Order: sequence, then C-alpha cells, then structure tokens
Amino acid sequence: MVEAFAILESEKEIGIILLDMMMPGMDGYDAIPVLKSSEEYKQLPIVAVTAQAMQGDKEKCLKAGADDYLSKPVDLDELLAIIKAHIK
Repeated sequence: MVEAFAILESEKEIGIILLDMMMPGMDGYDAIPVLKSSEEYKQLPIVAVTAQAMQGDKEKCLKAGADDYLSKPVDLDELLAIIKAHIK
C-alpha cells in the first residue's frame, strides 16, 4: 500500500481509484479512511473492488467510505459506467 500512496503523491492526474478491498498489509477498509481523511484525496472517487460478493459486502464497502462498488470478476461495461458516473 505504501507504493500506491507514493504513486498518488507523484501522479497528480489520477481521477479515480479502483481499490482491491482484500490487499495484504492494509486492506481497503483501512485504506479508505486514510484516503478520505486527506484534504488532497478526499474528493477522489474510490471504487471498492472485491471478490467477496456476499450479501452486505457492498454496504460494508460504502459504509467504509467507498464511492462505489464492483465485484469480481469485473464486468467491463459496469466498470466503464461507474467511471463515467464519477469522472466529471
């Protein structure tokens, strides 16, 4: 996750984050509040991406602060629709 934060610091043109919720070290549930608490990144849309597609998982991701949710395997049309909805 440290590498991802370094990329955010160096690449100022990032317009959306696709965040795997089950990363080793710092999972998405821990990373989202860190990102949303930052003045620089709090407006950056975060899409939670997870293989956990059980009932309640979407709500859990949104409650953690994600702006949207995708389950794996990712449907390309759904991904593109989400990106279009969040990128102004």
